Amino acid sequence: MQIITRQAPDKPLTVTIEYPEYTESVRGLVKRIESFDISFSAFSDERRMHIAMSDVYYLENVDRKVFLYTKSDVYRLDSSLQELGKIIEDSDLVRISRTCIMNVSHLTEIKQLKNSHLEATLDNGEKLIVSRKYLRDIKRRF
Repeated sequence: MQIITRQAPDKPLTVTIEYPEYTESVRGLVKRIESFDISFSAFSDERRMHIAMSDVYYLENVDRKVFLYTKSDVYRLDSSLQELGKIIEDSDLVRISRTCIMNVSHLTEIKQLKNSHLEATLDNGEKLIVSRKYLRDIKRRF
């Protein structure tokens, strides 16, 4: 693989992928690059904010409301985790329980717990529990 970068001051960010054959790895690469452009429309008090996917640490469903957690702030979303599942396919966001989706790019440590669960530690010190049902996904991604 060859990576070429060059600055083009008067042009928008453009990524060109050349490949001899369209394979699963090429498809995955395209999906990952597309995910960098995803942002979430969230609420903080009554203000609407746009939060980049890279700033998301995790999303959690609490009492039928979805909350988006960044390094130090919490926002409310109007979407369900099920709706978000389609948007986050092939991104760094991965479901770790029925009520939680975590950004693996902020994951620093995974520790095995006694009950076949995992404890995931994020780079802001936050600890999340990965349930047994989602162990394969998180181990594959980490």
